[in-house]
This record gives sequence, structure tokens and C-alpha cells, in this order.
Amino acid sequence: MSDERPGVAAFRPDQLAGFRIGVTSDRRSADLIDAFERRGASVLHAPTVHMQHADDDAPVIADTESIIAAEPHVLLATTSYGMRRWFEVADSAGLGEGLQRVLAESTILVRGPKARGAVRAAGLDDAGMSDEETTASLVGKVISEYPAGITVAVQLHGQTDEEQLQRLRDAGNRVITVAPYSWSVAEHSDERVIRLVDAIASRQLDCVTFTSAPAVDGLFVAALARNRYREVVDALAGDVVAAGVGPVTVAPLVAAGITPLQPDRFRMGALIRLVCEHLEARSTRRVSTRHGDVELRGSLAIVGGTPVRLTPTSLSLFRALVAANGAVVSRRELSFALAEEYDEHAMEVSLSRLRQSLGTPGLVATVVKRGYRLDV
Repeated sequence: MSDERPGVAAFRPDQLAGFRIGVTSDRRSADLIDAFERRGASVLHAPTVHMQHADDDAPVIADTESIIAAEPHVLLATTSYGMRRWFEVADSAGLGEGLQRVLAESTILVRGPKARGAVRAAGLDDAGMSDEETTASLVGKVISEYPAGITVAVQLHGQTDEEQLQRLRDAGNRVITVAPYSWSVAEHSDERVIRLVDAIASRQLDCVTFTSAPAVDGLFVAALARNRYREVVDALAGDVVAAGVGPVTVAPLVAAGITPLQPDRFRMGALIRLVCEHLEARSTRRVSTRHGDVELRGSLAIVGGTPVRLTPTSLSLFRALVAANGAVVSRRELSFALAEEYDEHAMEVSLSRLRQSLGTPGLVATVVKRGYRLDV
């Protein structure tokens, strides 16, 4: 993937060094993974949802025949992949020419640029795009700009958006649909998803990216299955940044009380750039100490210019100390930072290991009978 595309942060191999990013997408995940890894991030890839074809194309063929027979006034094209898949099935069933003929006489409205590209690749043209690149705004365009009582064909995008279909019906229109593909959530036993849920819940990731709303739902379903839903939501509302490609994608996150990152342009490149800028600017913590400047970038501590990769336990302790910026952190608070019941001995053993890892005597100072702090 080229790093010179508009919307992608300029390539720098250490830009995300130390940060850990979860990628939940199935399709096009390689683009995200490559962009983050080339910038130095560690990536945990766990598709929480899978795009799948039906085992039997008969329903798609039947819907195609119905649409050809209905000769719809308007077609709503919602996704690039869906349009391509639809024409592939139609062609294989000998319906390609009939579908092409009928749609050439229809008014085609597209949800976004990708759907427009697929329409044009099929030798057709569209009459307009939704204002917000969402199905809701596409439906709103039909209701506000076209007369009631028309026949509207809708290419569904993996899941049936019954609310939007009902809006069209309530406006007096006849609605017919075709679903060239569907989404399925990952199996509860998928080890990659289990690792993702546990990593989010224990706050061992800095960011998790989503490119579809079903991917968010898939994560939540997996978290519920492991009885860690509340922990996952709390983490994504706190230390772990949730980032989605657009308003439709992030809607389930917002509904769960999470405030996600969302680029102004609903594109993969814009999402990559936003994640890079956010982690660099807001997730990098710096403290000046008597032993030199200390920087914490994800799991990477940089002490006096020397990088040190921290274990999850050492990271939890060091994160609490850095956040305090030289103030005393009690033994009890540090123990809770390890997400454990209060165990002073276990915490002190972990703190000793942290000191050994940092390799800078005196950086983590003991305050007798009170706790520990960075020697600022």
C-alpha cells in the first residue's frame, strides 16, 4: 500500500513504535495491518465478523428475477462489493443482460464513491449520491426528491436495515430487495477473537479499529460469551482508543457509551492518518525526571533516550506512575493497577521487576509508608 495517498499520514518507520493496535476487519484487513506495522506498531488481527456468500445463490437469483420483472423506478446501490457480487450471480444465472437492461432504464442512486465505482464498472451510471454516505441519507434523498408510489429496489449491505426500508414503505413506495452477501460474527471459540477480547479487557491494546458496524457487534457478542462485556466497554471508553471509519460503523460504539475516533472523510486512508496522529499526540506520555526525560509510547518506555519494551504487568505499574507525574502512588493503587485483589507482596515483586527492566536506579523512588513515585 502506498503511503503517498491523500489522507494517509506520511510514512515514518518509528511513528507508532511501542503501540499495540487491534484490527477487527475481515475484508481489506491487510491494508490496515500493513500501514500500522510499517510504522512500527504491533498488530493483533482478529476478524470479529466475516463476510460470506450464501451456500445457495437461489434467493439472490429469485430476487434478481423479481427486480427485472418489476422494472424499478429507482435502485439504491449501497456497497461496491454487493453490486459486484450481484452482477456475478446474475451473469452466472443467465440474467446479466436482463438486469443490465432494466437498471439502465432505472434511476440509480449510490451510497458512496465505492458503490458508484461498482455501478460504473458494470457499464451503468448513477444519478446522485447520498449526502452523508449512509443508507439513511440515501433513503431520505428518495423520499424528499422523488414522488411517492414508485418502486424502489435496494441492494442490501450484509444486514437488512428494516428501519430504512420501512421509511420507504411509509412514504407510499413499493420496496424490493436483493442481498448478494451477508455478515456472520466470529465463532465464540475463535482463539484470535478470544485474545482480542482479553487484550482489550486487560487494557493491553492502545487502539482497536473497526471498518463496519457488524464488526463492533461481533466484538460485543464475543465479549458477552466470555463474561467480559462490561470490562471491554469500560476499556474502550477509557484507556483503549476505539476508531471507526464512519458514522454507521461507530453507531454501536456510541450506543454503548463509547466516544470513538472518526475521520471527517469516511475512507481507510483517513482512518489510518487519524489513528497515527492521535496515538502520537495524545497517547504518548512524557515526564521530565532527575534521570532524564521519560516517554511512554504504548508498551515502550524510553528513558534517557533508551527504549525498553515492558511486559504487561510492568506496563500497568509504569503507566500509573507516569500518569501521577511525580506524585506518590500508594501500594494499594498500584495493586489495583494490576487488576488484582490487593496483594502488597505481589505488587512489590512486580515493581522490583519493573525497576530491573528500566535499568535506571532511583527512577522509581520509594516513599516510606506511603508508596512510590517517579523521581522528578
